[in-house]
Amino acid sequence: MINEGEIMKAAKFTILTLGFNIFSMFITALLVIPGIAEALTGREIMEKVRDRDEGDHSTSEMEMILIDKKGKKRVRKLKTYGRKQGEDTQSLMFFLSPADVRNTGFLTYDYDESGKDDDQWLFLPALRKTKRIAAGDKSGSFMGSDLNYSDMTTPDLDLYDYTLMKETEVRGHKAWQIKAVPKSKDEAEKSGYSKSVVFIRQDNYVMIRGVRWVHKKRRNKYLDVKKLEKIDGIWVSTEMHVTTKSGKKTLHKTILKQKNIRFNQDEVNEDMFTVRRLEKGL
Repeated sequence: MINEGEIMKAAKFTILTLGFNIFSMFITALLVIPGIAEALTGREIMEKVRDRDEGDHSTSEMEMILIDKKGKKRVRKLKTYGRKQGEDTQSLMFFLSPADVRNTGFLTYDYDESGKDDDQWLFLPALRKTKRIAAGDKSGSFMGSDLNYSDMTTPDLDLYDYTLMKETEVRGHKAWQIKAVPKSKDEAEKSGYSKSVVFIRQDNYVMIRGVRWVHKKRRNKYLDVKKLEKIDGIWVSTEMHVTTKSGKKTLHKTILKQKNIRFNQDEVNEDMFTVRRLEKGL
């Protein structure tokens, strides 16, 4: 016959065992819930942004809409090509219209190696001249748009300090809000920005919104990806707005739209991405 003391001991053992099992289940849950067990730093998130698959041997048609402070629009149409060269990225674009920019070409070598300056060339058909974009000129406007030449390549992560500010939502999608600050005055002058705050979608590591402080000027640039589509398994921005403001006053706006985006195109080969090809035009 079991006495009262033995019953109490058995009950205590059961409670302790149950508590241990619940605690173990809780720890296991922590280990499998993304973002709790292994929280990513701002730098680690930006590395994933840099390393995500952007496709290869690509072609697309682009429309660039320039809107001045009075609302007047200028529409430019382009053809673009992209290619991976090992860890590096090469891109080529030609302006198709209007007549004053037709056959203007832009070639970029975006190097993955830290500390190596990217190469960019702009072909101006009216002058029959190719201009190499110097490092000191990359803070300048690309073809009158709200994009700098520095915006046309991936930033060197080693030249910035990244801080994860918080988790938030953008259009119903969970996102990280990250602050990026150049480590040196030289990089701020080259890029044209003294600070940036960007929003990265957590499910695909795409930057979908951003604010940039223009270096030594009282103005900001606001980037907003209005349309994001998955094409052949690759996330692509098909409509992006970049707006330059001084306070609440809009100074200029650029809308970029892409269509007919295709990957793994045989026509995109190594011979296309040369200065000689750039000067031949379409």
